[in-house]
Amino acid sequence: MGVDLRQVVAGVLTLTMFVMLGNMIKRDHFDSVEGKFPGARDVEFDSEKVSEQGAVSFSKKSINGPWIESGQELKPCWKESTFDEVEPKGFVTFSLTNGPEYHVSQIADAVVVARYIGATLVLPDIRGNKPGDERKFEEIYDVDKFVKSLYGVVKVVKGLPDDVSIRDFTAVKVPNRISDDHIAEQIKPIFKTNSNIRLATFFPSVNMRKTTKTSASDSVACLAMFGTLELQPEVDEVVDSMIERLRTLSRKSNRRFIAVDLRAEILGKKGCHGSSSSGTKSCYSAQEIAIFLRKIGYDKDTTIYLTQPRWDESLDVLKDIFPKTYTKESIMPADKKAKFLKSEDSEFEKVIDFYMCSQSDVFVPAISGLFYANVAGKRIASGKTQILVPADIPGSTASVTNHFSPYISKKNHMAHSCFC
Repeated sequence: MGVDLRQVVAGVLTLTMFVMLGNMIKRDHFDSVEGKFPGARDVEFDSEKVSEQGAVSFSKKSINGPWIESGQELKPCWKESTFDEVEPKGFVTFSLTNGPEYHVSQIADAVVVARYIGATLVLPDIRGNKPGDERKFEEIYDVDKFVKSLYGVVKVVKGLPDDVSIRDFTAVKVPNRISDDHIAEQIKPIFKTNSNIRLATFFPSVNMRKTTKTSASDSVACLAMFGTLELQPEVDEVVDSMIERLRTLSRKSNRRFIAVDLRAEILGKKGCHGSSSSGTKSCYSAQEIAIFLRKIGYDKDTTIYLTQPRWDESLDVLKDIFPKTYTKESIMPADKKAKFLKSEDSEFEKVIDFYMCSQSDVFVPAISGLFYANVAGKRIASGKTQILVPADIPGSTASVTNHFSPYISKKNHMAHSCFC
């Protein structure tokens, strides 16, 4: 039987068209236009495409999404041998407030102040949002780790001696990321007069970008922020068990999961979705996050952890697109729920969320703010650099590298000043 030459030509043309179409789709997916990443001005909440020189390593087995391999854990740039011991005179007290994202900054400021003025640091208590909601430091954090990490830098005591009264302390407000000049001009004179001060950190900005200005206290601040706080064993065990549960549920994605900081009560606040003068947004809804994740390549089998305290009907749209979406109440060990899920304002829940987002394979901040900034710092230190900032993507697909946090793509987080 003869072969019709026209049929052969038609077949070749059809095959060529399919190949061309495939290449167009690939370019559209991996080389999409650079997008702007939404967020508040005082937080790095806008995305930028990673340069060709950027160290991005995609998994050879990119199962069910654009998963990227974690980098190596970085080493501290600060040297403990540079800290000369000083004989402390007087005391500095303070409290940890508003959740773990504030705790790391409050610790850093208190240690820097105590070191500069030569005072003994008193172990802080932890205070929640409600009156009377107080916890001891050791209920959440590892006391021994904290004290040992500051040995030779600042003397730490668990409480005041009997002959020193808290009523004798002078209250002093200090700005986050306090400078040596501010301490010398505003705090040291007070300490010379009283020798006992109580600090309260305020946050004129939640900006955690590194600066070109350096000071003698930089090494102390780095150590305090990244080398002092660890969870006490029971809380750490709960976090580990929840992570393992999520990895077990993520077999189709090679045991990987995404953590999304998304809380309905914040999303519902007036002005949350308003655009700033630069045209950016400060937060994204569950629906917007779902669409964003699908457009950058994650499929329905992707496992997602949400920081939302309890399931809210506003999250249903996210679960419709990603059925493996969970809050802590559905993955926490049953015998731990009575203690760690007692109330929506529980300090335990905030701490668990902070460390879950710090250790997940991917972190997506649906809300701009200090939580995003300080989780980013912990992730940079541990080499977990896949932090994706959401955006309203106009097309049907976009490259994941277009949406890396500038803290990663520009290396402008202060953590990059602390780690090598």
